[in-house]
Amino acid sequence: MTRTAPPAQPAAAGKTRAPRGQARRGQVQLRRIVTGALGLVVLAALWELYKLLGPADGVVVGGTTLLPRTSDLAMPHLWVMAERVLEPVTGAAAALPLWLVVLQGSMFTLGIAAVGWLVGVTVGLLLALLMQRFRLAESAVLPWIVLSQTVPLIALAPLVRRWGSQIEIGDFSWESWMSVALIASYLAFFPVSVGALRGLASPDANHVDLMHCYAAGWWKTLWRLRLPASVGYLLPALRLAAASAVIGTVVAEVSIGLRGGIGRLIVEYAGAAGGDPGKPWAPIFGSIAVGLLAAGFVGLIGLFLRRFRRGEVAA
Repeated sequence: MTRTAPPAQPAAAGKTRAPRGQARRGQVQLRRIVTGALGLVVLAALWELYKLLGPADGVVVGGTTLLPRTSDLAMPHLWVMAERVLEPVTGAAAALPLWLVVLQGSMFTLGIAAVGWLVGVTVGLLLALLMQRFRLAESAVLPWIVLSQTVPLIALAPLVRRWGSQIEIGDFSWESWMSVALIASYLAFFPVSVGALRGLASPDANHVDLMHCYAAGWWKTLWRLRLPASVGYLLPALRLAAASAVIGTVVAEVSIGLRGGIGRLIVEYAGAAGGDPGKPWAPIFGSIAVGLLAAGFVGLIGLFLRRFRRGEVAA
């Protein structure tokens, strides 16, 4: 009596399962892109619809303005904003196009925000590792981390600049952009520290006990178990930290008056709103683009960590 060979159906099913999974992921990505584009279209339609139907003095109830005015100075048409971006900044003959000035300011702000993001991520990860390793450190440090986010940036930025200006070590001197980067890192470290702490504590107790049974130390458990398990928590925190770093950079640029960035352009161009209503919106859209670009960079990091992203948790 001879044995018959097992059927080859499971192998074939295994080969077709991966293309189906890739196709499903591609459909999800396409759906997200389409949904985002539709959201922008709906927002633009609501803007123009309110400008068409809304009152010129806005919606006022009990002396309080609930909805903005719809005049051309307060709320210009979208095509007015688009046309203004292509025109020179001023009427001077050698004036640069507005889009180029906004692009230069956006790159300046993005560079400072990147430095602040890197510093914030490093500090946040170190604090998360410390709190996960020592329960006493978590009880002592975590309340202060939460409390740190209640300090208003507008009041903190000038103090940081003044303290930094007093630092002189040899040929090194503290510059204004370093103060802005420090403010950006101040906002960026909070979501990273909290998200990383949740991720490092996320492995199942049975898995941790198994590592102990194998006589794996804290460092090996961290590298083999806790860090891979924390990716689903850490990536949303990194995206939030990137957006927070951009916000902190723009606010700090406005607070300390740092020239060259998108924050300073917002303040300068706001004074031209009375005679040039489309001009102040250009740096605002520039800051939005900087935030999207920063979050997109974190998305690229997530592509390299795709196999660890099962069950990703929102920040």
